[in-house]
Amino acid sequence: MDNKKIELISKALGDETRLKVYEVIAANKNLTCGELVTLHGVTPATISHHLKILSDAELIECRKEGQFVYSRTVPETIAEYGAALARVAKGTSARRSSKKQ
Repeated sequence: MDNKKIELISKALGDETRLKVYEVIAANKNLTCGELVTLHGVTPATISHHLKILSDAELIECRKEGQFVYSRTVPETIAEYGAALARVAKGTSARRSSKKQ
């Protein structure tokens, strides 16, 4: 995982609301935007904004079924992120490549 991807994920998870949304999706699997709105008491537009940022960071995947969009976490991304942070902590820097890993 390159430094740019580490920064993107860190920024996505650095927001308190997004981190909570991510945690809820991870715990409940396949939640709709409406269910997330109910759980967090924020507007659908706000949830959609946070879902887009999490999706852009490849932390979640969204799939549309009829009128509903379901979100689920991508465990591989968070595993790669954790491994990249561990390398940084050990003094082995992350790759600087801009290619998708």
